[in-house]
Amino acid sequence: MDKFMLNQYLRTVKLCRENINSFSEYPFSLEAVRNLFTLDFHPKVTFIVGENGTGKSTILEAIATAYGFNPEGGTKNFNFSTKETHSELYKYLKLIKGVKMPEDGFFLRAESFYNVATKIDELDVVRAYGGVSLHDQSHGESFISLFINKFRGNSLYILDEPEAALSPTRQMTMVARMHELVEQGSQFVIATHSPIIMSYPHAVIYELKDGFKKVIYKDTEHFQVMKQFVNNTEKMLDILINS
Repeated sequence: MDKFMLNQYLRTVKLCRENINSFSEYPFSLEAVRNLFTLDFHPKVTFIVGENGTGKSTILEAIATAYGFNPEGGTKNFNFSTKETHSELYKYLKLIKGVKMPEDGFFLRAESFYNVATKIDELDVVRAYGGVSLHDQSHGESFISLFINKFRGNSLYILDEPEAALSPTRQMTMVARMHELVEQGSQFVIATHSPIIMSYPHAVIYELKDGFKKVIYKDTEHFQVMKQFVNNTEKMLDILINS
């Protein structure tokens, strides 16, 4: 087996389908879960992309929870719950890890980041996040502060729609920071809709469309739609508005 694969923190996730009674009940009825068998992760960056409502976030949440992260986000040391909305899917996942353990890690959920920021203030660990309360910054500034100050090398980062609070320019900043962390031995698993973020070179991209399919960046629906809109803006707007 490739030495690089053995050293990556998360190698594979497998859905233990034999333990599931019915795929007609939530969360097993979600498209992403119904079509999940085995996913192999890239040692550096893996993207999961697809339309809203397919279950990407549910799968990412389950992977993070199965790995030991708090379902609402944060580091492995975070143990809180404002409202238990996570599914039981994590109990049906088998994670195959490498022999090397990450020094640190973080599970970022855009929708519950406010709760994580509140917990950071309560624990009085603001210094590790740049020294300024994340609540005293704009949503986008707090995301970037997290990437710059808290994230470090030799760690595992699971990110659910990190572009939610970021302008296009800030998304480019995130790509640059990701590369620094990858070069320092970190691994990323990211669910995103952003053509900017998913452009990271040499990453594995799984597009959820009638099952998980490994695709190249320029073949993703997100890239194709954005390219068509930018290159034919007036025509696209005419179709959208006047049709």
